[in-house]
Amino acid sequence: MTFLFVNPSIEDVIRLLRAWRFWILGAALGALIGAAMYYVAPPPYRARSTVNVDFNLEQAWPKDTDRQQFYYLERETRKLEELAWHDEIMKDLSVKSSISIEELRAGKLILSQPSEAGWHFYANDDDPQMAEKLAAAWAEAFVQKVQANVQAGNINEFVKLEVTQATDLPKERSVSLGEYLLAGSAGFLMLAVFILLFVKPKDQ
Repeated sequence: MTFLFVNPSIEDVIRLLRAWRFWILGAALGALIGAAMYYVAPPPYRARSTVNVDFNLEQAWPKDTDRQQFYYLERETRKLEELAWHDEIMKDLSVKSSISIEELRAGKLILSQPSEAGWHFYANDDDPQMAEKLAAAWAEAFVQKVQANVQAGNINEFVKLEVTQATDLPKERSVSLGEYLLAGSAGFLMLAVFILLFVKPKDQ
């Protein structure tokens, strides 16, 4: 065997700390590998549409305690979140985009952490125009679905929604080049540390 696995000693740690030139070279090499992966197999584009959600707490609970307002907000938020992933909305988006519902729910569509104010509807796709189309259509369908449930009495009548961003949406890669560079450098350095500390030539 050329290499033997042994427990690291204090000498190994000192040797590791002295190899600063190796770390600089390794970090640069890892970053180059990350950049190459970014350009060879780039991540999909991500578009973002925004819906402003106003629960109107003061009107819904004008005389009640903050605790009751909290439960009201939590309950209505949960209802809206479920509507965002409603089967009817997913089916409509699937037909318009020719993308399966399973794929839409498995990461193609992403809903930001919902709360009062802006809800962000993200869509990922290799085609930036398709990503924009999906994000805008999802936000519009969500608002229409919620409004229909307000009229039916399933959602509090004081909940107000407005699509604030549905055209000329911001589109960028779902993972930035900087993240690829950082991941490449970190990955190479972790591998190097493992090799230097735990793998030694047999004659040592």
